[in-house]
Amino acid sequence: MKLGVNIDHVATLRQARGTVYPDPLDAAILCARAGAHGITAHLREDRRHIQDDDIYRLKELQSLPLNLEMANVESIVEIALRVRPAEVCLVPEKRQELTTEGGLDVIGHFDALKETVGCLSEAGIEVSMFVDADIETLVACKDLGAPTIELHTGSYCDAEPNARAILLEKLIRAADHANDLGLKVNAGHGINMENLGGILCVPHLNTLNIGHSIICRSVFIGMEPAINEMLDAIQDYEG
Repeated sequence: MKLGVNIDHVATLRQARGTVYPDPLDAAILCARAGAHGITAHLREDRRHIQDDDIYRLKELQSLPLNLEMANVESIVEIALRVRPAEVCLVPEKRQELTTEGGLDVIGHFDALKETVGCLSEAGIEVSMFVDADIETLVACKDLGAPTIELHTGSYCDAEPNARAILLEKLIRAADHANDLGLKVNAGHGINMENLGGILCVPHLNTLNIGHSIICRSVFIGMEPAINEMLDAIQDYEG
Protein backbone atom coordinates (compact mmCIF):
# COMPACT_ATOMS: atom_id res chain seq x y z
CA MET A 1 0.00 0.00 0.00
CA LYS A 2 1.18 3.49 -0.86
CA LEU A 3 1.31 6.58 1.34
CA GLY A 4 0.33 9.97 -0.03
CA VAL A 5 1.14 12.88 2.27
CA ASN A 6 -1.20 15.89 2.31
CA ILE A 7 0.91 19.01 2.84
CA ASP A 8 -1.91 21.57 3.13
CA HIS A 9 -1.15 22.37 6.74
CA VAL A 10 2.42 23.37 5.99
CA ALA A 11 0.80 26.14 3.97
CA THR A 12 -1.63 26.81 6.83
CA LEU A 13 1.34 27.68 9.05
CA ARG A 14 2.75 29.94 6.37
CA GLN A 15 -0.51 31.78 5.77
CA ALA A 16 -0.97 32.38 9.51
CA ARG A 17 1.79 35.00 9.36
CA GLY A 18 1.75 35.82 5.66
CA THR A 19 5.40 34.82 5.31
CA VAL A 20 7.11 32.79 2.57
CA TYR A 21 7.88 29.97 5.00
CA PRO A 22 7.35 27.16 5.72
CA ASP A 23 7.21 26.27 2.04
CA PRO A 24 5.04 23.33 0.94
CA LEU A 25 7.62 22.61 -1.75
CA ASP A 26 10.25 21.98 0.93
CA ALA A 27 7.79 19.65 2.66
CA ALA A 28 7.24 17.73 -0.58
CA ILE A 29 10.98 17.28 -1.05
CA LEU A 30 11.23 15.89 2.50
CA CYS A 31 8.30 13.56 1.76
CA ALA A 32 10.22 12.12 -1.19
CA ARG A 33 13.37 11.77 0.89
CA ALA A 34 11.43 9.87 3.55
CA GLY A 35 9.99 7.40 1.05
CA ALA A 36 6.42 8.67 0.61
CA HIS A 37 4.81 7.66 -2.67
CA GLY A 38 3.00 10.90 -3.49
CA ILE A 39 1.84 14.26 -2.22
CA THR A 40 -1.61 15.77 -1.99
CA ALA A 41 -2.51 19.45 -1.98
CA HIS A 42 -6.01 20.97 -1.89
CA LEU A 43 -6.43 24.18 -3.86
CA ARG A 44 -9.54 25.58 -2.22
CA GLU A 45 -11.70 28.33 -3.69
CA ASP A 46 -10.92 30.56 -0.70
CA ARG A 47 -7.15 29.86 -0.97
CA ARG A 48 -6.95 29.51 2.81
CA HIS A 49 -3.72 27.52 2.62
CA ILE A 50 -2.39 26.23 -0.72
CA GLN A 51 -2.00 28.96 -3.35
CA ASP A 52 -2.00 28.75 -7.14
CA ASP A 53 1.77 29.20 -7.33
CA ASP A 54 2.26 26.32 -4.90
CA ILE A 55 0.50 23.96 -7.30
CA TYR A 56 2.66 24.95 -10.24
CA ARG A 57 5.87 24.62 -8.21
CA LEU A 58 4.79 21.30 -6.68
CA LYS A 59 4.22 19.90 -10.16
CA GLU A 60 7.50 21.14 -11.63
CA LEU A 61 10.08 21.28 -8.82
CA GLN A 62 9.76 18.03 -6.87
CA SER A 63 9.79 14.39 -7.82
CA LEU A 64 6.65 12.84 -6.33
CA PRO A 65 3.34 12.45 -8.21
CA LEU A 66 0.96 15.29 -7.34
CA ASN A 67 -2.62 14.57 -6.31
CA LEU A 68 -4.58 17.83 -6.63
CA GLU A 69 -7.69 17.95 -4.46
CA MET A 70 -10.25 20.41 -5.78
CA ALA A 71 -13.92 21.23 -6.02
CA ASN A 72 -15.70 20.99 -9.35
CA VAL A 73 -15.26 24.69 -10.06
CA GLU A 74 -14.51 25.95 -13.57
CA SER A 75 -11.61 28.24 -12.63
CA ILE A 76 -9.83 25.48 -10.70
CA VAL A 77 -10.53 22.89 -13.39
CA GLU A 78 -8.74 25.25 -15.77
CA ILE A 79 -5.72 25.33 -13.44
CA ALA A 80 -5.72 21.54 -13.28
CA LEU A 81 -5.74 21.32 -17.07
CA ARG A 82 -2.75 23.68 -17.24
CA VAL A 83 -0.79 21.99 -14.46
CA ARG A 84 -1.70 18.39 -15.38
CA PRO A 85 -1.07 16.71 -12.04
CA ALA A 86 -0.82 12.94 -11.95
CA GLU A 87 -4.22 12.79 -10.25
CA VAL A 88 -7.16 15.04 -9.46
CA CYS A 89 -9.40 14.13 -6.55
CA LEU A 90 -12.77 15.87 -6.79
CA VAL A 91 -14.08 16.83 -3.35
CA PRO A 92 -17.02 18.78 -1.93
CA GLU A 93 -16.19 22.16 -0.52
CA LYS A 94 -17.99 24.67 1.70
CA ARG A 95 -16.53 28.04 2.62
CA GLN A 96 -17.36 27.81 6.32
CA GLU A 97 -16.02 24.31 6.98
CA LEU A 98 -12.75 23.69 8.82
CA THR A 99 -11.97 20.75 6.56
CA THR A 100 -13.84 18.58 4.07
CA GLU A 101 -16.81 17.27 6.03
CA GLY A 102 -18.16 14.47 3.87
CA GLY A 103 -18.10 12.73 0.54
CA LEU A 104 -19.06 14.21 -2.79
CA ASP A 105 -22.72 14.07 -3.85
CA VAL A 106 -21.97 12.24 -7.09
CA ILE A 107 -25.58 11.31 -7.82
CA GLY A 108 -26.92 14.83 -7.27
CA HIS A 109 -24.24 16.46 -9.44
CA PHE A 110 -23.81 13.66 -11.95
CA ASP A 111 -24.06 15.66 -15.19
CA ALA A 112 -21.65 18.42 -14.12
CA LEU A 113 -19.19 15.88 -12.74
CA LYS A 114 -19.35 13.74 -15.88
CA GLU A 115 -18.27 16.70 -18.01
CA THR A 116 -15.34 17.46 -15.69
CA VAL A 117 -14.27 13.82 -15.43
CA GLY A 118 -14.30 13.64 -19.20
CA CYS A 119 -12.13 16.69 -19.85
CA LEU A 120 -9.63 15.80 -17.12
CA SER A 121 -9.37 12.23 -18.36
CA GLU A 122 -8.84 13.42 -21.92
CA ALA A 123 -5.90 15.49 -20.62
CA GLY A 124 -4.30 12.32 -19.25
CA ILE A 125 -5.12 13.03 -15.60
CA GLU A 126 -6.30 10.19 -13.37
CA VAL A 127 -9.58 11.26 -11.76
CA SER A 128 -10.57 10.18 -8.26
CA MET A 129 -13.88 10.83 -6.51
CA PHE A 130 -13.84 11.51 -2.75
CA VAL A 131 -16.94 9.65 -1.56
CA ASP A 132 -18.69 8.21 1.44
CA ALA A 133 -19.02 4.43 1.81
CA ASP A 134 -22.29 4.28 -0.12
CA ILE A 135 -22.94 1.59 -2.72
CA GLU A 136 -25.17 3.69 -5.02
CA THR A 137 -22.54 6.42 -5.05
CA LEU A 138 -19.85 3.93 -6.06
CA VAL A 139 -21.99 2.76 -8.97
CA ALA A 140 -22.43 6.39 -10.04
CA CYS A 141 -18.64 6.87 -9.94
CA LYS A 142 -18.26 3.90 -12.27
CA ASP A 143 -20.93 5.35 -14.58
CA LEU A 144 -19.07 8.68 -14.62
CA GLY A 145 -16.00 6.99 -16.01
CA ALA A 146 -13.83 7.87 -13.02
CA PRO A 147 -11.26 5.09 -12.54
CA THR A 148 -10.55 5.76 -8.85
CA ILE A 149 -12.44 6.47 -5.66
CA GLU A 150 -11.14 7.70 -2.32
CA LEU A 151 -13.23 6.50 0.59
CA HIS A 152 -13.94 9.23 3.15
CA THR A 153 -12.73 7.69 6.41
CA GLY A 154 -13.56 10.68 8.62
CA SER A 155 -16.75 9.26 10.14
CA TYR A 156 -14.90 6.15 11.26
CA CYS A 157 -11.76 7.95 12.43
CA ASP A 158 -13.65 10.59 14.41
CA ALA A 159 -16.09 8.17 16.08
CA GLU A 160 -15.84 6.96 19.63
CA PRO A 161 -13.98 3.63 19.75
CA ASN A 162 -17.08 1.66 20.75
CA ALA A 163 -19.01 3.10 17.79
CA ARG A 164 -16.46 2.27 15.13
CA ALA A 165 -17.32 -1.35 14.34
CA ILE A 166 -20.40 -0.62 12.22
CA LEU A 167 -18.63 2.22 10.40
CA LEU A 168 -15.66 0.00 9.67
CA GLU A 169 -17.97 -2.65 8.25
CA LYS A 170 -19.43 -0.04 5.87
CA LEU A 171 -15.94 0.86 4.66
CA ILE A 172 -15.09 -2.82 4.12
CA ARG A 173 -18.28 -3.44 2.13
CA ALA A 174 -17.71 -0.31 0.07
CA ALA A 175 -14.12 -1.25 -0.74
CA ASP A 176 -15.20 -4.75 -1.78
CA HIS A 177 -17.94 -3.35 -4.01
CA ALA A 178 -15.66 -0.72 -5.58
CA ASN A 179 -13.11 -3.41 -6.35
CA ASP A 180 -15.83 -5.58 -7.92
CA LEU A 181 -16.73 -2.60 -10.13
CA GLY A 182 -13.12 -2.36 -11.29
CA LEU A 183 -12.39 0.88 -9.42
CA LYS A 184 -9.07 1.61 -7.76
CA VAL A 185 -9.63 2.22 -4.05
CA ASN A 186 -7.84 4.87 -2.00
CA ALA A 187 -8.81 6.16 1.44
CA GLY A 188 -8.24 9.25 3.53
CA HIS A 189 -9.39 11.80 6.10
CA GLY A 190 -8.73 11.80 9.82
CA ILE A 191 -6.32 8.87 9.79
CA ASN A 192 -3.74 8.81 12.58
CA MET A 193 -1.66 6.26 14.44
CA GLU A 194 -4.45 5.63 16.96
CA ASN A 195 -7.14 4.67 14.44
CA LEU A 196 -4.92 3.26 11.69
CA GLY A 197 -5.37 -0.34 12.85
CA GLY A 198 -9.00 -0.37 11.81
CA ILE A 199 -8.28 1.26 8.45
CA LEU A 200 -5.78 -1.51 7.72
CA CYS A 201 -8.69 -3.97 7.90
CA VAL A 202 -10.23 -2.40 4.78
CA PRO A 203 -9.42 -4.51 1.71
CA HIS A 204 -8.14 -3.48 -1.73
CA LEU A 205 -6.57 -0.20 -0.64
CA ASN A 206 -4.05 1.23 -3.07
CA THR A 207 -3.13 4.49 -1.30
CA LEU A 208 -3.78 6.13 2.04
CA ASN A 209 -3.76 9.92 1.85
CA ILE A 210 -2.82 11.31 5.26
CA GLY A 211 -1.98 14.89 6.15
CA HIS A 212 -3.00 16.53 9.40
CA SER A 213 -1.73 13.84 11.76
CA ILE A 214 1.64 13.59 9.99
CA ILE A 215 2.16 17.35 9.95
CA CYS A 216 1.19 17.56 13.63
CA ARG A 217 3.59 14.75 14.52
CA SER A 218 6.35 16.44 12.53
CA VAL A 219 6.18 19.47 14.84
CA PHE A 220 7.67 17.27 17.57
CA ILE A 221 9.88 14.77 15.74
CA GLY A 222 10.47 16.22 12.25
CA MET A 223 8.94 15.60 8.86
CA GLU A 224 10.97 12.61 7.75
CA PRO A 225 10.63 10.69 11.05
CA ALA A 226 6.88 11.35 11.08
CA ILE A 227 6.53 9.93 7.59
CA ASN A 228 8.79 6.98 8.37
CA GLU A 229 6.67 6.22 11.42
CA MET A 230 3.53 6.03 9.27
CA LEU A 231 5.26 4.04 6.53
CA ASP A 232 6.43 1.52 9.12
CA ALA A 233 2.89 1.21 10.46
CA ILE A 234 1.36 0.41 7.05
CA GLN A 235 4.09 -1.76 5.58
CA ASP A 236 2.50 -5.09 6.57
CA TYR A 237 -0.87 -4.30 4.97
CA GLU A 238 -2.08 -7.41 3.14
CA GLY A 239 -5.01 -5.88 1.25
